[in-house]
Amino acid sequence: MSGGRQRTLVVGIQHVLDYLKRMQAENPAFYYAVQGDGDHHSGANIFWADATCRMNYTYFGDTVVLDTTFRTNQYRVPLAAFSGFNHHGQPVLFGCALVLYESESSFIWLFQTWLQAMSGRQPISITTDPDRLIQVAVAQVLPGTRHRFCKWAIFRETQEKLSHLCQSHPTFETEFRKCVNEAETIEEFESCWEALLNRYYIMDNEWLQLMYGARQQWVPVYMRDTFFGEMSINESYKSLNLFFDGYVTASTSMQMLVRQYEKAMASWHEKELKADYDTINSMPVLKTPSPMEKQAADLYSRRIFRKFQEELVETLANPATKIDDTGTVATYRVAKFGEDHKAHAVSFNSLEMKANCSCQLFEYLGIICRHILAVFRAKNVLTLPSQYVLKRWTRNARNGAVIDDHDSELPNEAGDSSTVRYNNLRQGAIKYVEEGAKSIHIYNVAMEALKEASRKVAAVKNRGPGATNGDIMANGVVGVLVATEENQTATYQSVEQKEKKIRELSAELEKTNQRCEVYRANLLAVLRDMEEQKLKLSVKVQNARLSLKE
Repeated sequence: MSGGRQRTLVVGIQHVLDYLKRMQAENPAFYYAVQGDGDHHSGANIFWADATCRMNYTYFGDTVVLDTTFRTNQYRVPLAAFSGFNHHGQPVLFGCALVLYESESSFIWLFQTWLQAMSGRQPISITTDPDRLIQVAVAQVLPGTRHRFCKWAIFRETQEKLSHLCQSHPTFETEFRKCVNEAETIEEFESCWEALLNRYYIMDNEWLQLMYGARQQWVPVYMRDTFFGEMSINESYKSLNLFFDGYVTASTSMQMLVRQYEKAMASWHEKELKADYDTINSMPVLKTPSPMEKQAADLYSRRIFRKFQEELVETLANPATKIDDTGTVATYRVAKFGEDHKAHAVSFNSLEMKANCSCQLFEYLGIICRHILAVFRAKNVLTLPSQYVLKRWTRNARNGAVIDDHDSELPNEAGDSSTVRYNNLRQGAIKYVEEGAKSIHIYNVAMEALKEASRKVAAVKNRGPGATNGDIMANGVVGVLVATEENQTATYQSVEQKEKKIRELSAELEKTNQRCEVYRANLLAVLRDMEEQKLKLSVKVQNARLSLKE
């Protein structure tokens, strides 16, 4: 970092520090830390995570992305961001840092501080740029986490390192990416890599030898057994700048950072709310009569359901053929019509209702693959077993109280319990919003309940933090509440009658739904028989044509 750029950063850093101090004063669950001691904070590395970031990690902290775009793109602000994916596949933030001084110890401090703020719970996986300093820090602080290098960063660097080859042989880059992205097995990748190097006479290239040595940390075929939360095994994000893309750029100054940070937070929050609303208030078009599709539509967020639906529809073109059966466990061969060379093997335990596929889509993405679904279809499994529905992808991913065994390890004494209180209150409010939006009647009841809660909270606040129920009653507030309750007695009696009627209608609807499920199952069996007959007829026609040609 140049001396002029560093001085500019030091001047603006105090603005950020003032903001962080103010935010922590307003909410004790807001956490920030400065590396180093003494009064020289204006020239040190800084980390922060607000209550929302820490809550996000509670629900979606299984896979993490560390964005250090500033290091390669000459950003004016050295902003590093920890992020992940919510139940809609949208970016969510887990914390930020300003890295003014880059060293092995500074990145170790950054990961340790971030992990402490996240209650000490290590993620399953983390994706970063291929950097030695970061690699050392991850290995030391997150030894149980699978560390992946950003594939597209390696593509870019390969293009730079082999620019002469890319210019003289324009097809090399396309072939290189195809070798990495489209290999179905490790053996296929190894063979393709060797052939590529021999074809372009680059067997001794040091950069490619280095990347081959690190292949288990960036080539997709080696990463399939670990959850990374991407919609496709072979297509990862082209940049780690997921959350702040378009908000923090190379021209963003330190003075602008706070405003852009808050804009990004507000924008992504709004997008999540819209996705939640669309999921709750619309029903996707079903493409099959399968009860499993209806079940998935009710469980998953809309985007995740579309991915599941894509896999389910593909089962029609991917028949499962049993090739081995030991009694409890059967092995199936699943391949698309005309693509037998790309067949996948699925083992199915009928007692435990567990299946494993060689494509490992479920392990990598958390959504069951077409190959396992084809076996389920052959075995007449009509609904998704619970172990194949990850809550983090469902519409209720954020529902339920936050329970964290590591709360006592958090660095903020006041933040330990306030974070939990914040999360629980937020989830309670979200439930009111979701239920209240369903009908005008429920909306009116929910609004009255919120107004009542608001009055009680205001009464406690007026009495101070040490107020008790006795203090409130002695202050006469209880009289107001009783009067309010008397005025609403008639309303609530009417509400109870309506709710009783709603329960009766709901019970009748449930019975009807159960009958519909039976009809669906019967129809599915008929359709399966028709399809099998169609397939047999198709084979006969094909054989007949071959006979005529002979």
